Amino acid sequence: MTNRGIVAAGAALVGGVPVAAWGLMGQQNFAGLPASELDYAFQPWDIGDGVAAVAGGGLALVLAVTGAVVLVRRSLRGAMDQRWWGVLGPLVALGLMAGVGWRILTAGGIGANIGAGLLIIFGTPVAAGLLLWSLAWAFWLATQGRGHEGGAEWGVASRGM
Repeated sequence: MTNRGIVAAGAALVGGVPVAAWGLMGQQNFAGLPASELDYAFQPWDIGDGVAAVAGGGLALVLAVTGAVVLVRRSLRGAMDQRWWGVLGPLVALGLMAGVGWRILTAGGIGANIGAGLLIIFGTPVAAGLLLWSLAWAFWLATQGRGHEGGAEWGVASRGM
């Protein structure tokens, strides 16, 4: 498998996780009233629960699991630098937060959606931190972290200094 295959498997994993979480979780409306009488922090997408379950539970979950299996196998065989899991792990956690968070933000209830407020207040900094970590780690791996050249300590190459 080429580097394109590894990148495609990573994209399948990172892209499949939020859709799978969103589809498997289902709409979280208050059970006592019809949807037309509920209050929403954000209006949910007009997608039926069956379509969401098939898209999330079926297609996206298979896509994410397949991507993860391919990446783990390539990582164990040495075809993928294992340090890239430091990029993929936070992106997968961010995708899980996005999928579940969208269901929380669009949950119908009576009155204020306290979960949406808490998610915005506490989830946004966590999501930003995960994204920044992944970007910084990917940048470092792409530019500096090519290996253990010449007496590198702690996995950081000296680059002749």
